[in-house]
Amino acid sequence: MTPVRSLARVMLSGIFVVSGYRNLRSPERLAKKAAPVTDRVAPALQKMNPRLPTDTVQLIRLNSAVQLGAGLMLATGRLTRPAALVLAGTIVPTTIAGHPFWNDDDPVTRDTNKVHFLKNLGLLGGLLLAAADTEGKPGLRWRTGHRIGHSRRSMQRAVRTARREARIAVRSASTARRLPG
Repeated sequence: MTPVRSLARVMLSGIFVVSGYRNLRSPERLAKKAAPVTDRVAPALQKMNPRLPTDTVQLIRLNSAVQLGAGLMLATGRLTRPAALVLAGTIVPTTIAGHPFWNDDDPVTRDTNKVHFLKNLGLLGGLLLAAADTEGKPGLRWRTGHRIGHSRRSMQRAVRTARREARIAVRSASTARRLPG
């Protein structure tokens, strides 16, 4: 991994590690703001898995723990692409719950929330880039296409060889029939 990639991943993950740790320790301070989103998401979560928590504070704790863990993974270079995808998934509800500028009547609060919303949108873009980064190595799509092309060429060579061998066998048989004996 290049030093630039390492530094960029640490810088990108920093906000998730710090806020994940802080929110894990005191989720109650976010509960009032997150309640409208968690109340709408809770029934779907209950349907998906009845063991998942539906309480707002527990959902904040779960989201914070995921952000802390995935942020540390991204920062340390472990499973960076899946970690970036997980963080991208956690930033969406966090942004919707934390910065709903469309609901604000006060222009100052609206502008502040809009700036934070756009900042989180930028973080989401960075996370998507980190999730797509193959560190200069060919991606799965290219490797699959390359293998398919290689297999196709091998098969075509095998078919040409089999046809050539069949022609030789036919000529040998016809020559052998003409020989006495």
